[in-house]
Amino acid sequence: MKNRIDVFFYKPRLEDLWFRQAMMTDPETMEYNRAWGGTIPFPCEKWAEWYDIWVQNPNKRFYRYITTGRSKSFVGEVAYHYDPDEGIYLADVIVAAKSRRQGFGNAGLQLLCEHAKNEKIPELYDNIAIDNPGIHLFLQCGFQETYRTDEIIMLRKIL
Repeated sequence: MKNRIDVFFYKPRLEDLWFRQAMMTDPETMEYNRAWGGTIPFPCEKWAEWYDIWVQNPNKRFYRYITTGRSKSFVGEVAYHYDPDEGIYLADVIVAAKSRRQGFGNAGLQLLCEHAKNEKIPELYDNIAIDNPGIHLFLQCGFQETYRTDEIIMLRKIL
């Protein structure tokens, strides 16, 4: 899949999860998650189980790395999954801190929405911490606020 700034999706192999581990444990990348503890341990021993659920089992889940067209280097990740408790699909976008402010998040989220639409998913949601600057990314990509609490803003995009 291609977008205007030459960004693609890449289905990671198990051995590529070093990149996810690096992002999850980087305090600057995970700053948006500080309300829920910041960094998230992702030890190698957990990779195979996580990979089977998120990458190998496409049933109501989608997970890809965002890569650049120039170097094909990993710059972030996108995902969505079905939340049976809420009855909705939740989106997720993380761009590595060193790759932010270059349009990768916007392009990745646009591609994610396009993929979900092609899979006949009617709408995507995300619940974002009230102080997370990523809210602006989702609003720029056509998501709209459905409600807010003291902790989160729920955003939705009809596909």
